[in-house]
Amino acid sequence: MGSHRAETRGHTAAVPATPTPPGGRRKATAAGRRGARVSPLGPRAGRVPALPTLVGAAALLLAGAGAIGLNGGQLSGNDGLQLSSGSNSTGTDAFAFTGSDSRARAISRDSSRQAVVAQLNAQLKQEAEKQNQQRTARMTSLTKSVELRAHQIQENRWVLPTLNYHLTARFGMTSGLWSTFHTGLDFATDTGTPIFAVANGVITSTGFDGPYGNKTVETLKDGTEIWYAHQSEIDVQPGDTVTGGQTIGKVGSTGNTTGPHVHIEVRPGGGDPVDPYPAFLYHGVTP
Repeated sequence: MGSHRAETRGHTAAVPATPTPPGGRRKATAAGRRGARVSPLGPRAGRVPALPTLVGAAALLLAGAGAIGLNGGQLSGNDGLQLSSGSNSTGTDAFAFTGSDSRARAISRDSSRQAVVAQLNAQLKQEAEKQNQQRTARMTSLTKSVELRAHQIQENRWVLPTLNYHLTARFGMTSGLWSTFHTGLDFATDTGTPIFAVANGVITSTGFDGPYGNKTVETLKDGTEIWYAHQSEIDVQPGDTVTGGQTIGKVGSTGNTTGPHVHIEVRPGGGDPVDPYPAFLYHGVTP
């Protein structure tokens, strides 16, 4: 008895030989008949090659074919699949993107934008500084104007001529006490009460003057004369410079009077008298 080997899914197994019947022929079994159907191209011609086999074949083909260019890169038969980083001289990469030139242009644009921004910032800063200087100059000028005006107001501000007074006769009143009408404003108070210069000025006259009694004349900067009459005492002399509020004498009843008071006359430019009341109001004082 003999035996033969049959391939089953990649391995072989011993199969007992079928005894030969009398006459020398065997009947083909179903398994034998199925195994007899062999492809004309060989036992393995009908099978699909496995994936590792295809990859190996592709590698062999690439090794045999050499390098193949791909947009400035290459497939190397020595190193396997490799993408070059591109040409340093042209500045292109493996995908044909421009390199150094585009980067240079981008850097140039950025530099240009930065330069424009810096220039605008400098112009804005310069304009702000200019406006600040102009504002400072205006404020300085305004401050000087205010200070000058304040000085002028202070210099021209009048003060009341005495203390604890009451008004007894006003400008324009008529009576047998006066030849025509009353030419000033009477501040009645106790004898000896101080009399103050109503504003800054220079004493131009002092002495007794008939109906006015003891009288002092002060000339202001604008030429206005202030007359102080009926004094019991004169404490200044011609040529003295006085300031508003400075004591120049004392209240009395000398001259044509019915009681102690100080008679005030205001004579612009040394001329005829005007009503002292609005003059006091104009210079910031209410009698």
